[in-house]
Amino acid sequence: MDRKFSVSHSATVLVLAAGALFAISISTSIVSAQTPYEIQVPLGLRPVPIPTDNPMTVEKVELGKMLYFDKRLSRKKDISCATCHIPEYAYAEPKPVSEGIDGQKGDRNAPTVINTAYMSTMFWDGREPDLEHQAGGPVENPIEMGASMIDVAADLNTIPEYQKSFQQVFGAPASKDTITKAIAAFERTILSGNSPYDRFGNGDSKALSAKAKAGYELFKGKALCVTCHTPPLFTGASFYNAGVGMDKENPDLGRMKVTGLESDKGAFRAPALREIANTAPYFHDGSIKNLEDAVLFMACGGQDNPNLFPIFRAMPQLTPDEIGQLVEFMKALSGEYPVVKEPKLP
Repeated sequence: MDRKFSVSHSATVLVLAAGALFAISISTSIVSAQTPYEIQVPLGLRPVPIPTDNPMTVEKVELGKMLYFDKRLSRKKDISCATCHIPEYAYAEPKPVSEGIDGQKGDRNAPTVINTAYMSTMFWDGREPDLEHQAGGPVENPIEMGASMIDVAADLNTIPEYQKSFQQVFGAPASKDTITKAIAAFERTILSGNSPYDRFGNGDSKALSAKAKAGYELFKGKALCVTCHTPPLFTGASFYNAGVGMDKENPDLGRMKVTGLESDKGAFRAPALREIANTAPYFHDGSIKNLEDAVLFMACGGQDNPNLFPIFRAMPQLTPDEIGQLVEFMKALSGEYPVVKEPKLP
């Protein structure tokens, strides 16, 4: 088995030059073996893309797991990644919006971590390109965790167990770069697949109920859902204005905040639908409480506004039975994912 080696330290040596003896410091390395981590990809998903500068190891994933649950990453030591992305709630949160430091509330719902390993953009507005860049955002957001990554790293570097772990994994102390890489490695292991839909597609004709099968046909056809929610993740990772919240006095500008384009006003990433039945409430502002109402809102063409994505103006009228069939199919996209428990923290 291949091993990854790291951990460096300095040593002082004596050098004889021009008849004089000098003491100099040189870098040496202590061999520290790491075990490559093989991601077990569930039925229905493709292999997880891994950045070349952040390979997966067992030790890195374990370090990332500790950091994910560690409230010392927040300024007041009372909020962790797991506070808003709760394993028991499909790595989302059963609140419209999250409560951050000093009880402050943001304006967006905490999306699930599940299957974000495959995403090419992060957050509802796609402002970051990958998990590594995403991981530091909430830590430094003044209304979320309210900390400085420099201060967080300094705190972690005073804890002997963390000192040892960071040196073993990265050959370097805790820093914004090493902290976010470790958290990202852990989050890449949070996958959901092997759902009734996946088993049906793999030849198990009984995996879907008759109602879910009817919903699947609607999803692919008449209801136009597949236009924005494409398999296997059931998102195209593109941004659409469905009118959610656009009737407010000061609506969230969404993707426009990133691109500056008027055409992106009110556009948000189409959420992935795997585990959608377990991640209520819905949409970027958590404004709809249950899946039935969320499906009905979309089937009725969303909320009209000047930037509404054209497909919503062409939505066919669906019967209550058809809405129920779509909901039943979406429930069949719930499969198996790891519910990770908080580890013992140093």
